Amino acid sequence: MITKKIINDNIKTIFYALVIAIVIRSLFIQPFYIPSSSMEPTLLIGDRLFVTKYSYGYSKHSFPFSPPIINGRLFSNKPKVGDVVVFKTPADNRTDYIKRLIGLPGDNIQFIDGNLFVNNNPILKSRIAQNDKIYCGNQTIDVNSFEEKLPNGKTHNSVYLKNYSFQNSDNFIVPTQHYFFLGDNRDCSKDSRYLTSVGYVHEDNLVGKAQFIFFSSDFRIGNIFSFWKWHKTIRFDRFFKKII
Repeated sequence: MITKKIINDNIKTIFYALVIAIVIRSLFIQPFYIPSSSMEPTLLIGDRLFVTKYSYGYSKHSFPFSPPIINGRLFSNKPKVGDVVVFKTPADNRTDYIKRLIGLPGDNIQFIDGNLFVNNNPILKSRIAQNDKIYCGNQTIDVNSFEEKLPNGKTHNSVYLKNYSFQNSDNFIVPTQHYFFLGDNRDCSKDSRYLTSVGYVHEDNLVGKAQFIFFSSDFRIGNIFSFWKWHKTIRFDRFFKKII
């Protein structure tokens, strides 16, 4: 009898813990891991970050496995240009992507001679470094680093291949209730420029706003759980770093 009571108590404890975890993850904050280099230099492979779910309100994608329990968005707040946002890619409505918001509904987005234009106005781009090396997958690439200033005054760093491989594009006109996203690693990012795989992102696909990095490890060094490597693997300079 005592054993059965202990088992029942443990089951209840686990159940309540799971419910609390799901509520926190769905309504408040959720950790994410960065697996790709598309947002370098802002986010590096191995970064773990917190995303606030309440920033833009809630849709079915706020919950695990995207159950169809919400139609549209509840308590909706509009994202701002320059926000780093996690969203479900429109191609399958399952995969989490993280990119920077560049275009709002109705905006025109275009690359001309390697420069980014929003509504026919060039984005101010100030070079801050030449001959930098960053990752594109497992390879390093030579880039020029810039500080870009978006129309609302928000600034961020972005990198472009030295030979500007993505020179020109079509004129992208962002549909109603949709957004246009780019990776900060401009020549190594699958984003809204690729209409068949990502394209314009519907507002219901927004998951949350990336806020800060709480942990980071260097994927090149190896297993973080190898104790003798831990001091080399962990990037202490990225602990609790605000994402801008």
